[in-house]
Amino acid sequence: MGDDVKKVSFRSKTPLRCPICSNEFFREELFSGGGRLIAGKLTNELRRTYEENAKFGKIYPMAYILNVCPRCLYVSFQKDFENLLPEEIDKIRNMSQARVDTVKKYFGNLNFNSDRTLSHGAASYLLAVDIYGLRNKKIAPTFKRAIASIRAAWLFSDLAKEKPDIPYGKISEFFYNKAYSFYGMVLELFQNGGEPVEAAGNLGPDTDKNWGYEGVLFLYSSLTVKIGAKESDIQKRLENLERTKRYLSRIFGIGKSTKQKPGPLIDMTREMYDKMNTMIEEIKGQPEPNQ
Repeated sequence: MGDDVKKVSFRSKTPLRCPICSNEFFREELFSGGGRLIAGKLTNELRRTYEENAKFGKIYPMAYILNVCPRCLYVSFQKDFENLLPEEIDKIRNMSQARVDTVKKYFGNLNFNSDRTLSHGAASYLLAVDIYGLRNKKIAPTFKRAIASIRAAWLFSDLAKEKPDIPYGKISEFFYNKAYSFYGMVLELFQNGGEPVEAAGNLGPDTDKNWGYEGVLFLYSSLTVKIGAKESDIQKRLENLERTKRYLSRIFGIGKSTKQKPGPLIDMTREMYDKMNTMIEEIKGQPEPNQ
């Protein structure tokens, strides 16, 4: 009885059949309710933090989102799991051993038949970034690679704190750069329709709330401060910041046109806008390299 009370997840009763290797497995689901999740603050990357639960320990809701075949490590968001073209199946199957080797390299003998941990979550998003690079445009793979990248960055950052002797911090930085690149592409896709936005589903970036298009604008702005503002070329740095200021202005504009605009995002946008103005002024105040 005591063990049941402390459980944070359960296995689905109906098995999933992997479309890549035909392996059958049971999806692990996170229990809802019961005081398991204690919501904390929202970060300036729109990540919802959770306090450690004295009874259940540290829980990472993101770690349970993706379907992962324990045998071939095919990874997918639930809605895309069986929605594959024949050529996609071939490509993903051919990369099966590479996925196994990658997970072993960074995590050792990580078994996806076991209950998920922080390591399982980080590994699943790492794999998702590559696998969605093999998926067709109808399922909006760039949107999902962006989400997978930022979540991988977050979870590897958490791993770096838990295991500082392993270079997880560098992997987190790698995925932050990936996220910055993919979210830039996503903003272009919103404009040119290169991928169907409706197929993207929940735009996250975290699992607690869908911040939609405005969230994408804000997260890209946050990543610009973190990544784009460190561009070695001063002119490119300024261009990144000036462009992103225009993106932030759109959130203000949308806020005026709807009464449903979430207050916290408007407040965070205002703070980010002011921060960018300060950064731009500081850069413009720097002497030219040849002076």
